[in-house]
Amino acid sequence: MLQTTWIALVLGFWSSLYLLDVFLKSKKPVARPYLSFLDKTGLTISACQVRWYTCIFNRVFLRVGQWKPHFLRIWFTLGIIFSLLAMVASIFLLSLLVINTLRQAPVEHQVLTPVMPGVNLPTNQISYYMLTLLVCGILHEVGHAVAAVREQVRINGFGLFLLLLYPGAFVDLSTEHLQAVSPLRQLRIYCAGVWHNLVIAVLAALVLLALPGMLVPFYSLGASVVVTDVVPNSAVSGARGLKIGETVTRINDCHVKSISDWSACLSASMQEKWTGHCLPLDLIKELDASPFNTLANKSHSQWEVIDCCNSTSPTHLCFMYHTKKSAETKYACLPARPATDRPMCRLQSDCYVPKIDAACVYPAVDNETKLLRVFHGQRPPLLFLGHPLDLYYSVSLSNYVPKISIIPLNLPYVIETFCKYIISLSGALVILNVIPCYALDGQYIFHAFVELALRPAVPDPEIRSLIFSLVILFGTLLLLINVVLAMWTLLF
Repeated sequence: MLQTTWIALVLGFWSSLYLLDVFLKSKKPVARPYLSFLDKTGLTISACQVRWYTCIFNRVFLRVGQWKPHFLRIWFTLGIIFSLLAMVASIFLLSLLVINTLRQAPVEHQVLTPVMPGVNLPTNQISYYMLTLLVCGILHEVGHAVAAVREQVRINGFGLFLLLLYPGAFVDLSTEHLQAVSPLRQLRIYCAGVWHNLVIAVLAALVLLALPGMLVPFYSLGASVVVTDVVPNSAVSGARGLKIGETVTRINDCHVKSISDWSACLSASMQEKWTGHCLPLDLIKELDASPFNTLANKSHSQWEVIDCCNSTSPTHLCFMYHTKKSAETKYACLPARPATDRPMCRLQSDCYVPKIDAACVYPAVDNETKLLRVFHGQRPPLLFLGHPLDLYYSVSLSNYVPKISIIPLNLPYVIETFCKYIISLSGALVILNVIPCYALDGQYIFHAFVELALRPAVPDPEIRSLIFSLVILFGTLLLLINVVLAMWTLLF
C-alpha cells in the first residue's frame, strides 16, 4: 500500500508539473513572459525531469583549475591509474556475480541494487539519499570541470537536474576542445569524476572513524545512552514512560553504557528463565491484595499463566513463590513497584537472611513475557512487562549524550547516516561509472585508453574502433544483466 501511494504521489507531481508547463507555454497572455522566465533562469521542464543550467560557476572552475597546475597534473594522473584499475575490478566483480547466479551459487549481496522508496529505502531516509546523490553528483562533475580547465578545455556551463526522485549534476564541456587534446589529457578529464567519488568516500569514512573524538567536547560517551525517539502509543510512551533526552543506565542489574550494551541486556533478559525479587513472607502477606479464596481448590498446570489479581489494580501484578515449609506454588497479588524495589534473585537460596523467612517471588507470566526495570534519568525505574523485543523496537537510542541541553540530540546520528550514505552511494558510483558501457564515463575512459595504448600497436583506426565497440557492448550487457538480477532479487 505504501509503495502504491508513493508511486501515485510521484506520478501525480510530475504529471501536474508537465501539464502546467504545457499550459503556460500554450496560453498566449502568459506564454512570452513564461518563456522569458525559463530562458533567464536556465530552467527546462520535460517529462519527469527538471533541469537548471547556468554559466555563473565558470569563473570559479577557471580559478580552481589554474591553482597549482603541477599538483593538479599529478592529482588527476593518479585518477587515471585508479580508474583503470577500478574498471578491471568492476568488470571482474560483476562478471563473477553473473556466473555465480547462473551456477545458482549463493550471492549474499548484489553490488548494484536499484534504490526504490518504500521498497528497500525507508521513507524517513529519502532526504539523506537525495542529498547524498546530489552532493556526490556535484563533486563528480566538479572533478570533470577542474580537470578540463587544467587541460585547457573550455567549459560552457554547469547544471543540476531532478529525474523522477533522482537528483544529479552535469557539466557542459566544449566538444571541439575535448576532441583536440591528446588521449592522455582526455583520460585525466574523463577519470576525474570517478577519482573524486573515491576521494569523498574515503573522506566520509575518515569522518566516521574520527567522529567520537570530534564530538567529545559536546557529547559524553561510555557512561550511558540517551533516548532520541519513542514510538507513539507504545508500551514505553506516556507520562510515566521514557522521554526524549533522558539517559538510560541499566536494565535490571545489567548496566547500559552503549547501544550494544542495550541490545546485549535485552538479549540476556530473553534467555533468562526466572528473575525475581526477595521479599519477607510477612511483607508478602501484608501487601497481598488477592481476592479472597481466588485460587482455592483449583489445580494449575506447570505452564498455566495465573492471574491472581483479577484486574484488581493496574499497579498490581500476580507473583508466585515457594516457602521452605511447602513445595506448593503460592500466588500473591502484590504492588509491582514496591515488590521490584527489593533485591533481585534467581534462586530461593539467593534470599537467605538469618532469622527471617523470605521468598524469591517471580512474576506469574508466560515464558516469553519479562518484567524489566529500566533505569532512566532521575525518575523511578520504568517497569516494563512484555516481550523484550517490544521494548527494543519502541525506542531509538544514541551513544552520544549531550553535555548541555541546547546541543542537538540527533546531530551525531545525522552525521553518521550522511557519511554512511556517501560511502555507499559514492562507492557504487565508482563501480557504475568505470564500467565500459554506453552513456557512462567508462565509455569515454575506455575510448581514450584504446587510443592511447593501442594506437602504436594497432595503427588501423577501424580495428581499434571494432575492439572498442565489442568491449563497450560486453560492458553494457554485463551491467544490464546485473541490474535485472538485482531487480529480480529485490522484487521477487
